[in-house]
Amino acid sequence: MSDEPTKRPRSAGPAGFRKSGAAAGSGDRAPWERDRPAGGPGRGPGKGFVKPQPRRPGLPPEGPVLLYGLHTVEAAFANRERRRLKLYATENAINRLQERGVAIDVPVEITAPRALDRMVTKDAVHQGMILEADPLPAYGPKELKGARLILALDQVTDPHNVGAILRSAVALAADAVVTTERHAPEEGSVLAKSASGALDMIRHVRVKNLAKFLDEMGEQGFFRVALDSDGPATLEETAFGDRTVLVLGSEGKGVRPGVRAACDTLARLDMPGAIRSLNVSNAAVLSLYLARTKMGL
Repeated sequence: MSDEPTKRPRSAGPAGFRKSGAAAGSGDRAPWERDRPAGGPGRGPGKGFVKPQPRRPGLPPEGPVLLYGLHTVEAAFANRERRRLKLYATENAINRLQERGVAIDVPVEITAPRALDRMVTKDAVHQGMILEADPLPAYGPKELKGARLILALDQVTDPHNVGAILRSAVALAADAVVTTERHAPEEGSVLAKSASGALDMIRHVRVKNLAKFLDEMGEQGFFRVALDSDGPATLEETAFGDRTVLVLGSEGKGVRPGVRAACDTLARLDMPGAIRSLNVSNAAVLSLYLARTKMGL
């Protein structure tokens, strides 16, 4: 793959771009429909591609994923660890990406908006672009050498919440977000869109056993703090170490007992208003901000 931006000839559109619907009778059918004879067996977009299928939650999908939306696609092109395969986009979307300095290093198929609609789930806001790419590599604890601030999520299952947390973690310069392999969203289209590019900007580590992971982090010198409404002190009153893991649990269940036991201390977030608790994504923002302040980051 070339790192050079795609150049557009003056008359023929983007060089090397395939315009969908060019064949007679193709109309606005989705790319994988156009690439097969009428009535033939269905395949995914492009030759040899099989439309992505979901796996067990928490594990990366088997085969390519479809990433959509301006910020998500832009971040995927900027991530050297993301293997990109093909871009389906409208001409306007191609222009937007090139205006933002994105080097398009994959084959591009100019695709009608209605065909893009059929490539993703209903109500998905693709903004005229869908990138076919491989899932990110499976990161583990070994990728956390040199980390100072890590956010761990104990069975937070909503991809929109996890996506929002990934965005906050990037904004507040956390080094990684850790989730469990089970009872957590897969690294697929919905999570990527909800993260609005953050999935390709931060280490997302998936672990089989969160309590064991916290034990390993403790051995590496991390101070482990679990947020719990029964914590003996507020997060503002809690002393932090030079390296910290913040642990947040799911709404309702909170942090599980075994995970709490693997932490050095519990801390609570006291709200002064009439509503005493926060959504987990909002709690993550506040916790990361307080942690950075306490750690002098």
